[in-house]
Amino acid sequence: MTPPDSVGPVNSVGPLSDCLVVDLSRALAGPHAAMMLGDLGARVIKVESPTGGDDTRSWGPPFVPDEDGERHSTYFLSCNRNKESIALDLKADDGRETLTELIGRADVLVENFRPGVLDRLGFSMEKLLELNPRLVVLSITGFGHDGPEGARPGYDQIAQGEAGLMSLTGPSREEPTRVGVPIGDLLAGMNGAYGVVAALHERNTTGRGRVVRTSLLASIVGVHAFQGTRYTVAGEVPRPTGGHHPSICPYGLFHSAEGPVQIAVGSEGLWRRFAPEFGLDRPEWATNPQRVADRDAVIAAVEEKFGEWPSDKLLGVLNDLGVPAGRVRDLAEVYTWEQTRSQGLLIDVDHSALGTISLPGPPLRFDDDCDGAGMRETHAAPPTLDQHGDSIRAWLETAR
Repeated sequence: MTPPDSVGPVNSVGPLSDCLVVDLSRALAGPHAAMMLGDLGARVIKVESPTGGDDTRSWGPPFVPDEDGERHSTYFLSCNRNKESIALDLKADDGRETLTELIGRADVLVENFRPGVLDRLGFSMEKLLELNPRLVVLSITGFGHDGPEGARPGYDQIAQGEAGLMSLTGPSREEPTRVGVPIGDLLAGMNGAYGVVAALHERNTTGRGRVVRTSLLASIVGVHAFQGTRYTVAGEVPRPTGGHHPSICPYGLFHSAEGPVQIAVGSEGLWRRFAPEFGLDRPEWATNPQRVADRDAVIAAVEEKFGEWPSDKLLGVLNDLGVPAGRVRDLAEVYTWEQTRSQGLLIDVDHSALGTISLPGPPLRFDDDCDGAGMRETHAAPPTLDQHGDSIRAWLETAR
């Protein structure tokens, strides 16, 4: 990594605490990748347009007003913790000069412009690595940086449809359904972050950076998993199966007398415990392939039995049998659930305009056996536009 004293203020905690990330991205995929690096201790400087900043600052409702009546997007707050903000006009000489200085000191640069945009601004991949041969560049696009459709803009729902995910999701073939979060963006950010970490590790040996590329298309295709091999190996085109698993039965969403519950009878051993308890021990359903072949009848039979039980009592019996089962919680229930809080998945931060706010927390935890190797002890709130512009410029001035 770059020596800490060459990157300005650093965090004392985190495996990337000696790393400076310049975040040129906007919307979700790139900002999520940069936020993941920030969660691991990196100093992340978010470069935004002076006119409005990141697109997501205007995405809503919901917005939360501060004391001055200015509205803050909860969407922006979701993907920009642990960052500083500087506003730069990259079409102006002084903006490009400041960015050039930041690039010279950075370990990582994150961008998710459409292919060709950075080139027109004077920061092609070749130029970036010329300015800083140790720089790791993460480039996230919608459909890839090359190929016959590489120039297409990347929006999550479009990618979910084009990459086949919506064809697998929903109640039927006639109702292709998007995942309830921008999963293509989020997966691209996660893939990008782990690619960056790999490139930083490689740099320890080679002394040189490299360009890491991913896309929404690649990230969604990359998680097709067994649905992908159903086509590539078996020649089957998967179709949606609603709230039920396509290859395991019974595995999915059912209804008790009080509402939905989910079960995962994922082995024959579990079935042999589950079936007798609910009067479903039939020879024609003895194996999983038999049950999958007769899926509709199995699902109907389980639904009928479960409809006789209150949720709590049903879940208690399933737990005693060792059958994985659970509720379907809304987000209010998730964020007030003690298990969620026990895992550090809700954090409080002090926002410069909104005061103390709660955010979903980082998904990783590290054992604390090694000094400096764990996660941040505290988190910084998402910045207001250009909140740190003066301090970043002052740091650059003293670092010259």
